[in-house]
Amino acid sequence: MILNGSQIVIECLKEQGVDTVFGYPGGTILNIYDELYKNSDDITHILVSHEQGAAHAADGYARSTGKVGVCMATSGPGATNLVTGIATAYMDSVPLVAITANVAKSGLGKDSFQEIDIVGATMPITKHNFIVKDIENLATTLRKAFKIAESGRPGPVLVDITKDVTANKYEFESKKPEAIERYSDNITEEDLDTVAEMIAKSEKPFVLVGGGAVISEADKEVRELVELADAPVCDTLMGKGVIDGTNERYTGMIGMHGTKTSNFGVTECDLLIVLGARFSDRVIGNAKEFAKNAKIVHIDVDPSEINKNIRTDASVIGDIKEVLVRLNGKVKKQNHKEWMKHIGEMKAEYPLALDKSVLTGPAIIDSLYNITNGDAIVTTDVGQHQMWAAQFYKYKRPRQLITSGGLGTMGYGVGACIGAKMGNKDKICVNIAGDGCFRMNMNEIATATRYNIPIIQIVINNHVLGMVRQWQTLFYGKRYSNTVLDDAVDFVKISEGMGAKAYRVTTVEEFENALNDAIKLNIPCVIDAQIDQDDKVFPMVPANTAISEAFSEEDLEEKGYEF
Repeated sequence: MILNGSQIVIECLKEQGVDTVFGYPGGTILNIYDELYKNSDDITHILVSHEQGAAHAADGYARSTGKVGVCMATSGPGATNLVTGIATAYMDSVPLVAITANVAKSGLGKDSFQEIDIVGATMPITKHNFIVKDIENLATTLRKAFKIAESGRPGPVLVDITKDVTANKYEFESKKPEAIERYSDNITEEDLDTVAEMIAKSEKPFVLVGGGAVISEADKEVRELVELADAPVCDTLMGKGVIDGTNERYTGMIGMHGTKTSNFGVTECDLLIVLGARFSDRVIGNAKEFAKNAKIVHIDVDPSEINKNIRTDASVIGDIKEVLVRLNGKVKKQNHKEWMKHIGEMKAEYPLALDKSVLTGPAIIDSLYNITNGDAIVTTDVGQHQMWAAQFYKYKRPRQLITSGGLGTMGYGVGACIGAKMGNKDKICVNIAGDGCFRMNMNEIATATRYNIPIIQIVINNHVLGMVRQWQTLFYGKRYSNTVLDDAVDFVKISEGMGAKAYRVTTVEEFENALNDAIKLNIPCVIDAQIDQDDKVFPMVPANTAISEAFSEEDLEEKGYEF
């Protein structure tokens, strides 16, 4: 059948099973939006308040569902406003397709109104990108974009379409999408045998789980491996939920704000099995001191990650789930009673500090966990609140914690929470933000109220940029340069002005009452939770030091440090 370019775009989205897109219209993309209007029964379009919100919403939708997220924007500033969201998805390997429109082919290179080379601008932060200048290439390109976005190590793909292509006509034939196969070409029996032998010889093994295990949906296989190896297990920020947070083998997060048990245990172990993690600087600290007593096994789908940051003793390249299905069949049940006892003793000695006599970040997260029975999808922004959400919510399953890890994007959370809720309408979806982060994209609360998307926004409000202030307190002589936000902004009034139900709370009891009320109301709600400006995240590892040097507030007090 003969269709115009905009119709082809919509038909390709339908082919791929896309049910929701996030975006903002403008001149060059008007033709596509006209077709979206005509196809609103098949594809829901969420009009965001800012294009960055569209990218974050598509990202949150993708992370929480495992499907490809889709966002749209017009040319020029519309397209460039997507850039931070695309970069966020790129750093965390999120499958996303961004569709932008550009000026007509005849206007390219002439500084036409709202012309921008968005393909050139996003080349370093996309897995691949395209510009479509001829309609005969449109359908093929869109299909390629989705396949590239979700195959192997996932990532964002941008498709820029000139305006004339959206109007021109061409023959279109519907095609069933190609099945995405798990990457296994480089898995060898030799590599698997080597790892199995290393596990058999180990006396103090430790398993580190990263985001790759979430992406490959390998939680069942990971849990089987840690039982076979009789090993404790920790995770990165991106790996949350692969191991149930209540599992007795689980020691918590590793790294700069990881638990002492994870940091000390990995330092002591003789074998570290790393599943889908990229050895980020926030995880390893000083690379020379990281797991210095251990042989390191790295299993990852991306060969470029092997030996990039940490030298390994063995590796297997392939989809984590596919690798572990094969590896677990070769691993004989191990017994490390003394090692597990030692790990248990460390867990008892170094618990995370939790005081619920006053309203604090940890107290808020603990109450959230208890009230939601650990079943909520939690999105976060970036900073102290993000670390508290990672430390104190015991995630039961993958895709429960949706957060910006690699890029550390302030303003990510509200959009991501909207996207997560659109993909999981039966789940309670809560965004945790600091007051600094919330101010960056709080306009997306208006998006939630426009469509009555019942997200719960918790603002952990300490009237400062908390994480930066923490560093200034500990390492910069308490010189609080541009980190104090003690101004006249009233988040309750602003949220009410955008149509949300809003609460201000100052005690644990008030917070719990507000949260229970917000859940019952099932409408967009904002809880402004006031905490002390000097609450800190502990444990902590200073930058570029060994993770074995993790310290707590008590450690500092023993050394005579005065806050």
